[in-house]
Amino acid sequence: MADSASLRMQLCTEQFGSRAPRGCRAAADGSLQWDGARRWGWLSRAPTEKPGQDAEGGEPWAALPALSGLRAVLLPQGFPDSVSPDYLPYQLWDSVQAFASSLSGSLATQAVLQGLGVGDAKASVSAATSTWLLKDSTGMLGRIIFAWWKGSKLDCNAKQWRLFADVLNDIAMFLEIMAPMYPIFFTMTVSISNLAKCIVGVAGGATRAALTMHQARRNNMADVSAKDSSQETVVNLAGLLVSLLMLPLVSDCPSLGFGCFVLLTALHIYANYRAVRALVLETLNESRLQLVLKHFLQRGEVLEPASANQMEPLWTGFWPSLSLSLGVPLHHLVSSVSELKQLVEGHQEPYLLRWNQSHSLKKENWVLVRETHQVLDTLFPKFLKGLQAAGWKTEKHHLEVDEWRATWPLSPEKKVL
Repeated sequence: MADSASLRMQLCTEQFGSRAPRGCRAAADGSLQWDGARRWGWLSRAPTEKPGQDAEGGEPWAALPALSGLRAVLLPQGFPDSVSPDYLPYQLWDSVQAFASSLSGSLATQAVLQGLGVGDAKASVSAATSTWLLKDSTGMLGRIIFAWWKGSKLDCNAKQWRLFADVLNDIAMFLEIMAPMYPIFFTMTVSISNLAKCIVGVAGGATRAALTMHQARRNNMADVSAKDSSQETVVNLAGLLVSLLMLPLVSDCPSLGFGCFVLLTALHIYANYRAVRALVLETLNESRLQLVLKHFLQRGEVLEPASANQMEPLWTGFWPSLSLSLGVPLHHLVSSVSELKQLVEGHQEPYLLRWNQSHSLKKENWVLVRETHQVLDTLFPKFLKGLQAAGWKTEKHHLEVDEWRATWPLSPEKKVL
């Protein structure tokens, strides 16, 4: 038989997925007694619970059947423990931008259909078909070229390219809205717009995959991706319903429609900025590495991922950075046997470091490289430990490395860190 103290003491708690936990105590007959004596069904709740609060005093909305069911449908199983801490703020702002983009897209689609002659008895079906085919073929070619040109950079700067894709999407919709106003350039305008949208598809889809990999913390990429798709579907459905009410109001007043588009575009860009700014990536890319390394050299401490991500620039092409190239061809670095010997002399690491000779320096290039290796041997072990202690993932990185590789005899005293 259990004594009174053991009857009052909670032995353990259990929880299924994202539902509220329940506690377990010892009963007088030695069996296990679950708090509230409730069944864990979709619509179950203990009779003693107050509406809006579960028996454990947990999250108020977790005990409401409708919200609990909606949470299970739209959020990954095990939320919030199964995803990264930045998941919820990112998804909330991402939903706002998707809603704004859905409404803007409706206005742009209406403009394109008007430009193609929908509702105009004089419009030619063959001309509209030719315009549509030319628009699609231009976009297909653009998708292939952009994937070849920038595909390797999308992982390294996922936040920047995600924001770039959404801004480019707004530009594409703006072109579609303006296209009917200049009929002589209509085909060219919608073709350029579709080219931009296809680039958006490549950049947006690739960066979304990279961000999903970051957010999934239980090897649950498929679940996180599927629930993200469900959230987007719900938002687009809401946008569709609002569009059905909005389009009749603006169809006879182009200035009102354009004003709505400007407001929605501003909301779209702002929500996208807040979404990517909410992300806290724990891997180092070039800009985050530069921020962390500069702080370490100045203050002797390593920035945490949250601080570095807040300081990271989000607009691609507007960040003054060092010219750092990883994985360059050896024949671009040396042109003679003597230069190669100088480059590998006394080398202790499985890489070769070379300063670009185009920069004017008072010291010889080889002297500068040797001194750099000496500094790295002293500082790098401390820097690496600082990264790990601050929460950075050092087993992988997002530095853009080209495919050039070389082999050379290493020094007998090579160190392995």
